[in-house]
Amino acid sequence: MSIEAAKEVLRIEEQGLAAVRERIGEEFVRAVETVLSCPGRLVITGIGKSGIVGQKISATLNSTGTPSFFLHPVEAMHGDLGMVMPGDVILAISYSGETAELNGLLVSLKERGNKVIAMTGGKYSSLAAAADIVLDIRVPKEACPLGLAPTASTTATLAMGDALSVVLLNRKKFQAEDFRLNHPGGSLGQRLKVKVTEVMIAGENIPVVFPADSATDAIRVLNEKNNGAVLVVGPDNEILGIITDGDVRRAVVNLQGFKTLTAAQLMTRNPISINGDQLAADALSIMQKYEITALPIVDGAGKLVGLLHLHNLLGKGEFRFLV
Repeated sequence: MSIEAAKEVLRIEEQGLAAVRERIGEEFVRAVETVLSCPGRLVITGIGKSGIVGQKISATLNSTGTPSFFLHPVEAMHGDLGMVMPGDVILAISYSGETAELNGLLVSLKERGNKVIAMTGGKYSSLAAAADIVLDIRVPKEACPLGLAPTASTTATLAMGDALSVVLLNRKKFQAEDFRLNHPGGSLGQRLKVKVTEVMIAGENIPVVFPADSATDAIRVLNEKNNGAVLVVGPDNEILGIITDGDVRRAVVNLQGFKTLTAAQLMTRNPISINGDQLAADALSIMQKYEITALPIVDGAGKLVGLLHLHNLLGKGEFRFLV
Protein backbone atom coordinates (compact mmCIF):
# COMPACT_ATOMS: atom_id res chain seq x y z
CA MET A 1 0.00 0.00 0.00
CA SER A 2 2.77 2.43 1.02
CA ILE A 3 4.83 1.58 -2.05
CA GLU A 4 1.93 2.16 -4.41
CA ALA A 5 1.06 5.42 -2.66
CA ALA A 6 4.65 6.62 -3.03
CA LYS A 7 4.68 5.70 -6.72
CA GLU A 8 1.43 7.61 -7.20
CA VAL A 9 2.98 10.73 -5.68
CA LEU A 10 5.93 10.51 -8.06
CA ARG A 11 3.61 9.88 -11.00
CA ILE A 12 1.59 13.00 -10.21
CA GLU A 13 4.76 15.07 -9.87
CA GLU A 14 6.10 13.71 -13.16
CA GLN A 15 2.84 14.71 -14.85
CA GLY A 16 3.17 18.17 -13.34
CA LEU A 17 6.69 18.61 -14.72
CA ALA A 18 5.59 17.35 -18.13
CA ALA A 19 2.76 19.89 -18.21
CA VAL A 20 5.10 22.75 -17.31
CA ARG A 21 7.67 21.61 -19.87
CA GLU A 22 5.12 21.67 -22.68
CA ARG A 23 4.19 25.29 -21.92
CA ILE A 24 7.71 26.72 -21.99
CA GLY A 25 7.89 29.27 -24.79
CA GLU A 26 8.68 32.88 -25.61
CA GLU A 27 8.06 34.11 -22.06
CA PHE A 28 10.96 31.93 -20.88
CA VAL A 29 13.18 33.33 -23.64
CA ARG A 30 12.23 36.87 -22.57
CA ALA A 31 13.05 36.02 -18.96
CA VAL A 32 16.51 34.73 -19.92
CA GLU A 33 17.26 37.80 -22.04
CA THR A 34 16.05 40.12 -19.26
CA VAL A 35 18.37 38.52 -16.72
CA LEU A 36 21.31 38.49 -19.14
CA SER A 37 20.89 42.21 -19.79
CA CYS A 38 20.45 43.01 -16.09
CA PRO A 39 23.24 45.32 -14.82
CA GLY A 40 22.58 44.26 -11.24
CA ARG A 41 21.38 41.10 -9.55
CA LEU A 42 18.42 38.76 -9.80
CA VAL A 43 16.41 39.22 -6.60
CA ILE A 44 14.28 36.23 -5.63
CA THR A 45 11.28 36.83 -3.41
CA GLY A 46 8.43 34.70 -2.10
CA ILE A 47 6.85 33.60 1.14
CA GLY A 48 6.08 30.24 2.76
CA LYS A 49 6.99 27.18 0.68
CA SER A 50 7.58 29.40 -2.35
CA GLY A 51 10.11 31.37 -0.33
CA ILE A 52 11.97 28.23 0.71
CA VAL A 53 12.16 27.07 -2.91
CA GLY A 54 13.19 30.58 -3.89
CA GLN A 55 16.16 30.43 -1.53
CA LYS A 56 17.35 27.24 -3.23
CA ILE A 57 16.93 28.80 -6.69
CA SER A 58 18.96 31.80 -5.55
CA ALA A 59 21.73 29.52 -4.28
CA THR A 60 21.84 27.65 -7.59
CA LEU A 61 22.00 30.90 -9.56
CA ASN A 62 24.87 32.20 -7.43
CA SER A 63 26.93 29.04 -7.84
CA THR A 64 26.44 28.96 -11.61
CA GLY A 65 27.36 32.52 -12.47
CA THR A 66 24.20 34.63 -11.99
CA PRO A 67 24.49 36.99 -8.97
CA SER A 68 21.36 36.66 -6.86
CA PHE A 69 19.97 37.01 -3.35
CA PHE A 70 16.75 36.10 -1.58
CA LEU A 71 14.53 38.89 -0.23
CA HIS A 72 11.78 38.05 2.25
CA PRO A 73 8.67 40.10 1.37
CA VAL A 74 7.82 41.01 4.96
CA GLU A 75 11.37 41.97 5.91
CA ALA A 76 11.60 43.97 2.69
CA MET A 77 8.67 46.13 3.76
CA HIS A 78 10.47 46.84 7.05
CA GLY A 79 13.81 48.06 5.74
CA ASP A 80 15.37 45.32 3.64
CA LEU A 81 14.01 46.95 0.50
CA GLY A 82 17.17 49.04 0.67
CA MET A 83 19.05 45.96 -0.59
CA VAL A 84 17.41 46.30 -3.99
CA MET A 85 19.10 48.54 -6.56
CA PRO A 86 17.30 50.19 -9.51
CA GLY A 87 18.97 47.88 -12.06
CA ASP A 88 18.05 44.65 -10.27
CA VAL A 89 15.53 42.24 -11.78
CA ILE A 90 12.92 40.67 -9.49
CA LEU A 91 11.84 37.01 -9.68
CA ALA A 92 8.61 36.84 -7.64
CA ILE A 93 7.33 33.36 -6.75
CA SER A 94 3.76 32.55 -5.71
CA TYR A 95 1.83 29.58 -7.00
CA SER A 96 -1.57 31.20 -6.48
CA GLY A 97 -0.33 34.64 -7.45
CA GLU A 98 -2.51 36.13 -4.72
CA THR A 99 -0.06 36.28 -1.81
CA ALA A 100 -0.84 39.61 -0.17
CA GLU A 101 2.61 40.24 1.31
CA LEU A 102 4.34 39.57 -2.00
CA ASN A 103 1.96 41.61 -4.13
CA GLY A 104 2.24 44.52 -1.69
CA LEU A 105 6.03 44.43 -2.11
CA LEU A 106 5.73 44.47 -5.90
CA VAL A 107 3.94 47.82 -5.78
CA SER A 108 7.03 49.38 -4.23
CA LEU A 109 9.39 47.56 -6.58
CA LYS A 110 7.48 48.64 -9.67
CA GLU A 111 7.58 52.24 -8.43
CA ARG A 112 11.37 51.93 -8.30
CA GLY A 113 11.42 50.78 -11.91
CA ASN A 114 12.54 47.19 -11.29
CA LYS A 115 11.47 44.64 -13.91
CA VAL A 116 9.46 41.76 -12.47
CA ILE A 117 9.45 38.14 -13.63
CA ALA A 118 6.60 36.18 -12.06
CA MET A 119 6.80 32.44 -11.46
CA THR A 120 3.20 31.42 -10.80
CA GLY A 121 0.46 28.95 -11.52
CA GLY A 122 -2.09 31.76 -11.56
CA LYS A 123 -2.01 32.95 -15.13
CA TYR A 124 -4.68 35.59 -14.47
CA SER A 125 -3.65 36.40 -10.91
CA SER A 126 -2.71 39.74 -9.38
CA LEU A 127 0.95 38.74 -9.51
CA ALA A 128 0.78 37.88 -13.20
CA ALA A 129 -0.96 41.18 -13.94
CA ALA A 130 1.76 43.15 -12.14
CA ALA A 131 4.66 41.30 -13.77
CA ASP A 132 6.52 42.15 -16.96
CA ILE A 133 7.09 38.45 -17.73
CA VAL A 134 5.16 35.41 -16.51
CA LEU A 135 6.65 31.90 -16.21
CA ASP A 136 3.73 29.48 -15.99
CA ILE A 137 4.30 26.71 -13.41
CA ARG A 138 0.70 25.49 -13.22
CA VAL A 139 0.35 21.74 -12.58
CA PRO A 140 -2.75 19.56 -13.14
CA LYS A 141 -3.00 18.59 -9.46
CA GLU A 142 -1.07 18.41 -6.21
CA ALA A 143 0.23 15.07 -4.97
CA CYS A 144 -1.28 15.82 -1.57
CA PRO A 145 -4.62 13.91 -1.53
CA LEU A 146 -6.24 16.86 0.24
CA GLY A 147 -5.03 19.23 -2.46
CA LEU A 148 -3.70 21.52 0.26
CA ALA A 149 0.03 20.92 0.83
CA PRO A 150 2.20 22.28 -2.01
CA THR A 151 3.84 19.22 -3.54
CA ALA A 152 3.76 18.94 -7.32
CA SER A 153 3.64 22.73 -7.53
CA THR A 154 6.80 23.23 -5.48
CA THR A 155 8.57 20.57 -7.55
CA ALA A 156 7.55 22.43 -10.70
CA THR A 157 8.77 25.72 -9.21
CA LEU A 158 12.14 24.26 -8.31
CA ALA A 159 12.51 22.65 -11.74
CA MET A 160 11.69 25.91 -13.50
CA GLY A 161 14.34 27.61 -11.39
CA ASP A 162 16.85 24.94 -12.41
CA ALA A 163 15.91 25.41 -16.06
CA LEU A 164 16.47 29.14 -15.79
CA SER A 165 19.80 28.67 -13.98
CA VAL A 166 21.18 26.14 -16.46
CA VAL A 167 20.14 28.08 -19.55
CA LEU A 168 21.79 31.19 -18.09
CA LEU A 169 24.89 29.13 -17.30
CA ASN A 170 25.10 27.99 -20.93
CA ARG A 171 24.47 31.46 -22.34
CA LYS A 172 27.23 32.91 -20.13
CA LYS A 173 29.61 30.09 -21.14
CA PHE A 174 30.18 29.35 -17.47
CA GLN A 175 32.98 26.78 -17.10
CA ALA A 176 34.23 24.32 -14.49
CA GLU A 177 36.96 26.74 -13.42
CA ASP A 178 34.32 29.38 -12.73
CA PHE A 179 32.38 26.84 -10.67
CA ARG A 180 35.52 26.03 -8.67
CA LEU A 181 36.10 29.71 -7.88
CA ASN A 182 32.55 29.89 -6.49
CA HIS A 183 33.00 26.68 -4.46
CA PRO A 184 36.44 26.90 -2.81
CA GLY A 185 35.24 24.98 0.25
CA GLY A 186 33.12 22.29 -1.39
CA SER A 187 34.28 18.77 -2.17
CA LEU A 188 34.01 19.37 -5.91
CA GLY A 189 35.81 22.69 -5.55
CA GLN A 190 38.62 20.99 -3.63
CA ARG A 191 38.79 18.19 -6.18
CA LEU A 192 39.15 20.61 -9.08
CA LYS A 193 42.02 22.52 -7.43
CA VAL A 194 44.45 19.60 -7.54
CA LYS A 195 46.69 18.56 -10.43
CA VAL A 196 45.33 15.88 -12.72
CA THR A 197 48.15 13.54 -11.66
CA GLU A 198 46.58 13.39 -8.20
CA VAL A 199 43.26 12.01 -9.43
CA MET A 200 44.17 10.15 -12.62
CA ILE A 201 44.26 6.41 -13.20
CA ALA A 202 47.92 5.32 -13.24
CA GLY A 203 50.25 2.34 -13.51
CA GLU A 204 48.70 -1.05 -14.13
CA ASN A 205 45.23 0.42 -13.94
CA ILE A 206 45.64 2.33 -17.22
CA PRO A 207 43.71 0.55 -20.01
CA VAL A 208 46.35 0.08 -22.72
CA VAL A 209 46.73 -1.96 -25.93
CA PHE A 210 49.19 -1.89 -28.83
CA PRO A 211 48.40 -1.11 -32.47
CA ALA A 212 48.73 -4.70 -33.61
CA ASP A 213 46.50 -6.08 -30.88
CA SER A 214 43.13 -7.29 -32.10
CA ALA A 215 39.88 -5.39 -31.66
CA THR A 216 38.77 -8.28 -29.45
CA ASP A 217 41.78 -7.67 -27.17
CA ALA A 218 40.88 -4.00 -27.00
CA ILE A 219 37.31 -4.82 -25.96
CA ARG A 220 38.59 -7.26 -23.35
CA VAL A 221 40.74 -4.54 -21.79
CA LEU A 222 37.86 -2.09 -22.10
CA ASN A 223 35.66 -4.46 -20.09
CA GLU A 224 38.34 -5.34 -17.54
CA LYS A 225 39.37 -1.80 -16.72
CA ASN A 226 35.83 -0.40 -17.03
CA ASN A 227 36.85 3.17 -17.76
CA GLY A 228 34.96 3.72 -21.00
CA ALA A 229 38.14 3.93 -23.09
CA VAL A 230 41.34 2.11 -24.06
CA LEU A 231 44.54 3.91 -25.07
CA VAL A 232 46.59 2.64 -28.01
CA VAL A 233 50.31 3.23 -27.38
CA GLY A 234 53.52 2.77 -29.32
CA PRO A 235 56.78 1.09 -28.20
CA ASP A 236 57.98 4.24 -26.41
CA ASN A 237 54.69 4.72 -24.57
CA GLU A 238 53.59 7.48 -26.93
CA ILE A 239 49.84 7.82 -27.43
CA LEU A 240 48.77 6.80 -30.93
CA GLY A 241 45.02 6.76 -30.42
CA ILE A 242 42.05 6.06 -28.20
CA ILE A 243 39.24 3.51 -28.45
CA THR A 244 36.03 4.44 -26.68
CA ASP A 245 32.77 2.59 -26.11
CA GLY A 246 31.33 4.70 -28.92
CA ASP A 247 34.08 3.65 -31.32
CA VAL A 248 33.27 0.01 -30.66
CA ARG A 249 29.54 0.49 -31.20
CA ARG A 250 30.08 2.34 -34.46
CA ALA A 251 32.52 -0.30 -35.71
CA VAL A 252 30.11 -3.12 -34.99
CA VAL A 253 27.35 -1.34 -36.89
CA ASN A 254 29.37 -0.05 -39.85
CA LEU A 255 32.13 -2.57 -40.50
CA GLN A 256 32.19 -6.16 -41.71
CA GLY A 257 34.63 -8.68 -40.26
CA PHE A 258 34.90 -6.97 -36.90
CA LYS A 259 36.95 -9.79 -35.39
CA THR A 260 39.71 -9.29 -37.94
CA LEU A 261 40.22 -5.63 -37.04
CA THR A 262 43.29 -4.47 -35.14
CA ALA A 263 43.36 -1.84 -32.42
CA ALA A 264 45.03 0.56 -34.87
CA GLN A 265 42.13 0.19 -37.30
CA LEU A 266 39.56 0.74 -34.58
CA MET A 267 41.12 3.69 -32.74
CA THR A 268 40.63 7.44 -33.10
CA ARG A 269 44.04 8.90 -33.89
CA ASN A 270 45.72 11.78 -32.05
CA PRO A 271 43.28 11.97 -29.15
CA ILE A 272 42.96 15.12 -27.06
CA SER A 273 45.24 14.93 -24.02
CA ILE A 274 46.37 17.11 -21.11
CA ASN A 275 49.66 17.63 -19.34
CA GLY A 276 49.96 16.20 -15.86
CA ASP A 277 50.87 19.59 -14.37
CA GLN A 278 47.50 21.10 -15.24
CA LEU A 279 44.63 21.36 -12.78
CA ALA A 280 41.67 19.02 -12.63
CA ALA A 281 39.52 22.09 -13.36
CA ASP A 282 41.33 22.48 -16.69
CA ALA A 283 40.67 18.82 -17.50
CA LEU A 284 36.99 19.18 -16.70
CA SER A 285 36.75 22.23 -18.97
CA ILE A 286 38.32 20.26 -21.82
CA MET A 287 35.92 17.36 -21.26
CA GLN A 288 33.01 19.79 -21.28
CA LYS A 289 34.20 21.56 -24.42
CA TYR A 290 34.78 18.40 -26.47
CA GLU A 291 32.00 16.34 -24.83
CA ILE A 292 34.31 13.48 -23.83
CA THR A 293 34.51 11.46 -20.64
CA ALA A 294 38.08 10.10 -20.80
CA LEU A 295 41.24 12.19 -21.14
CA PRO A 296 44.82 10.82 -21.52
CA ILE A 297 47.46 12.43 -19.26
CA VAL A 298 50.95 12.99 -20.73
CA ASP A 299 54.30 14.27 -19.49
CA GLY A 300 56.39 17.04 -21.00
CA ALA A 301 57.65 14.68 -23.72
CA GLY A 302 54.14 13.62 -24.68
CA LYS A 303 54.48 10.16 -23.09
CA LEU A 304 51.51 8.51 -21.42
CA VAL A 305 51.42 8.77 -17.63
CA GLY A 306 47.76 8.19 -16.88
CA LEU A 307 44.11 8.39 -17.82
CA LEU A 308 41.52 10.69 -16.30
CA HIS A 309 37.86 9.68 -16.38
CA LEU A 310 35.00 12.04 -15.59
CA HIS A 311 34.14 9.82 -12.63
CA ASN A 312 37.56 10.55 -11.11
CA LEU A 313 36.59 14.21 -10.99
CA LEU A 314 32.98 13.87 -9.88
CA GLY A 315 33.59 11.24 -7.23
CA LYS A 316 31.68 8.27 -8.65
CA GLY A 317 32.80 4.72 -8.06
CA GLU A 318 35.85 3.92 -5.95
CA PHE A 319 37.45 7.36 -6.15
CA ARG A 320 37.29 9.33 -2.92
CA PHE A 321 38.87 12.74 -2.52
CA LEU A 322 40.61 13.16 0.82
CA VAL A 323 41.91 16.42 2.34
